[in-house]
Parts: sequence; C-alpha cells; structure tokens
Amino acid sequence: MRFGARLALAVIPLAALAAACGVPQDSGSRSHTAVDCGPYARYGKHPGTKVTVYAENRDREADLFEETWADFADCTGIGVQYEGDGEFEARIQLRVDGGSAPDVAFFPQPGLLERFARAGKLKPASAGVVALAKQGWSADWNSYTTVNGTLYGTPLVANVKSFVWYSPKFFRDRGLSVPRTWSELTALTEKVAASGVKPWCAGIESAEATGWPVTDWIEDVLLRQQGTDVYDQWVTHKIPFNDPRVITAMDTVGSILKNDRYANGGFGSARSMASISFQEAGTPILSGDCAMHRQASFYADMWPKGTEIGPDKDVYAFLLPGADPADRPVLGGGVFTAAFADRPEVRAFQEYLASADFANARMKKGPFVSANKGVDPANAATPVDRLSIQLLQNPGTQFRFDGSDLMPASVGAGTFWKGAVDWIGGASTRQVADSIERSWPSH
Repeated sequence: MRFGARLALAVIPLAALAAACGVPQDSGSRSHTAVDCGPYARYGKHPGTKVTVYAENRDREADLFEETWADFADCTGIGVQYEGDGEFEARIQLRVDGGSAPDVAFFPQPGLLERFARAGKLKPASAGVVALAKQGWSADWNSYTTVNGTLYGTPLVANVKSFVWYSPKFFRDRGLSVPRTWSELTALTEKVAASGVKPWCAGIESAEATGWPVTDWIEDVLLRQQGTDVYDQWVTHKIPFNDPRVITAMDTVGSILKNDRYANGGFGSARSMASISFQEAGTPILSGDCAMHRQASFYADMWPKGTEIGPDKDVYAFLLPGADPADRPVLGGGVFTAAFADRPEVRAFQEYLASADFANARMKKGPFVSANKGVDPANAATPVDRLSIQLLQNPGTQFRFDGSDLMPASVGAGTFWKGAVDWIGGASTRQVADSIERSWPSH
C-alpha cells in the first residue's frame, strides 16, 4: 500500500464514490470529445470486449487511473471495468478461491503476487509485456514479479519511502537545518522537543493493513545502520527476523515512535498513533504542532487541498539520513500488475499499462512516481515526485524494496504488521521480534 492507494479524500466525483463503494466503473462506456487514436493503434481493435480490474486504489487515485486509460479504452473498444477495494489484501484470495478472480489485479506486494503465481493462478506475461518490461525497468524491478524464471507482471507505480516531510517555515522560523546524518537528526529531534513541540507525528491505522507505517520505519533504519547486504539477508530469512541487528534497529525506531516526549505531535501520546489513519498523520505539520513526519513520496497527494509542496512552500521533504551523508540507501515500494486471464484484450491492456506512455500520461494528471526508464522527470507533478524519479533512475542509488512486501505474505502482510501494532501498544521489542520469527513459514 505503501504506494498511496489509501488516499485522503479531496473533491470526489461520483465515479470515485461508486468505486470506493466497490461498484465497478466502466471506462469504455464513457463518452467524451474525439481523441487521436494513433498512439493506441499498436494495441489493436477489440470492440465489445471487457477487462475487469481489481485493486486497492480508491477515491481520487482511482479517478486518475480511469482518466488516464480512458482514451485507450475508447480507441481499442475495450471496456475497462475498475473496482477499488480498501480490503484488497484480504479479499483477493477469497475472490480467486471463489471463482471470481478479476482479469487484472494491481498487487501492492510482490510477496502476495508470488503466492498466486506459485499456485498457478496467474498467467505468465505475454511476449509483448516481457519486451516492454526489459525495455522499461531494471533487472531488479523485473525480479520482483519473476517466479521460477517466468515474468508474471510489471511495475505500475513506484515510490520512495525514505522521506521526512516538514514545514520549511517551521524550520526557518526556529533556525533549524535539514539534517545530513542520523546524529544531526537526533539532535534536531531533541531541540524541537525542548522547545515544547513534539517533533514527530505518525499514524499507523490502515484498515486491514494497519501497522505498515511502522514496518517501513524499521526497514529504513535497518538499511541505514547495517547496509544492503544485511537487509537482503533479513528479508530473505537468511538471518532470522529477530537477529540482534534487527533488534537494534527496532529499538532505535522505538526511541522515537514509542517516546511520549517525541511523539505523537498534534494527536496525543505516542500510543495514539495506533488509532490515527496514516492519511491524516502528517497534517499537524501544517499547524505547527509537529515538526516531522516520515512517509513516502505518495504522501504528496494526501495533504489538504491547496497545500503547496516545495523548498519554500507549505511542506517539503528530505531523505532520512544515515551515518554517512554520502551513503544513503533508498527504501521504496511499488504496485505491480498481473493477470488471472489470458485473452487478447487483457494482453493489450497489460501492454498499455507497461508502457512509458501510460506512466507519463498518469504523471501529468497528479502526484505519481514511476521507475520506468522512459519516464520524463519533467512531467512530475511535485518537486518530491521529481526527486523520487531522479533517485530511481540514478544507477548509483542503493534502492531496496519494502521488506514486508517482499516477505511471505503471511509474515510481511500478517505477523509483521500485527506485531508492529502490538509493539506500539507496549509489547517489548524482543517479544514481538521473537513472535514474528516463529511465524515464518518453514517452506
């Protein structure tokens, strides 16, 4: 989720309200002014066909997706029926088991996608999709949807998670500087706390996925303290979940998130974050009741309408620092498309979603980040989106995918999320880490 699927409500058209209530929206039945169908000729004509899409994206994000592929639908004759569901992770399995799998699904976790691929439920990517995947993304990105050497999907959206949002005015008025190292961040946190403002605000409520903002924190800090090799070993269970180095990272995060002196600015005690939705968690920055909010690039679309983003605007973001300013790995995430059906119209839709044309068109409509090599950063809707794309396209960036999304779904989207909630609620680091380690599947 991690990508920005669960977005704050802005001005919601009726189509979005319908999608939010689980009503499929058919972008192929839309009537609007004539469009140039030239760019869509490569996908062929599929009159009278339909492709069903199931994902977690609702509200404004769902609208923007539908607006982006509306011309494709009109020009190809494919009726794209979209359904957004905030309980996607829990319900996709029920739908597949019940014989009502969608044609295409947007998976927010590679681990969840892999489970369906291994069960033989997903269709291998077509030759056209495979070609676009090799052209558009790095080997690392394509590996997230490759199972036993077969590609099953492509990245739809990317995000950079290692951002700390703040108010430039708040910093400027108090003579605060953006920290370049973890020690400077610690000093900044203490300085803000000493001034009477709780420096950090957070919210971890996210329906069935409650807890994931905490797991992001832990992953980000582990990357900075131990580097990419240890992180990779942990995610793949080559070292146990409760390795001492992981315990240290959790305790470092706990020194902030479980500390009533440092959190939860604008809301109450540190434990209050368990009942605060992640969408509203950063808003106290705008009122000066909180100095910093660690959240992904997709949070750009969750600020109240009218909030301006930039180094001299209402809010901006800096990369969470590590020990060395010159060595800061980037934690990120993404959403991936995969198909449960193999029909010409489904393959055509998948190919469109895998194209740089789709990514650039979507970017022009609002906050959105893609790791596609063909994306032009100039099309980014915000300075933070632009920075994210530049980081993702820079071969020197030490990018690592969200650990909980790569872990087996029963752990990453199960015991890890739940354990994070228990931990914020008062459970000890050792108790939670040991419990998650015991839950790791043996095969």
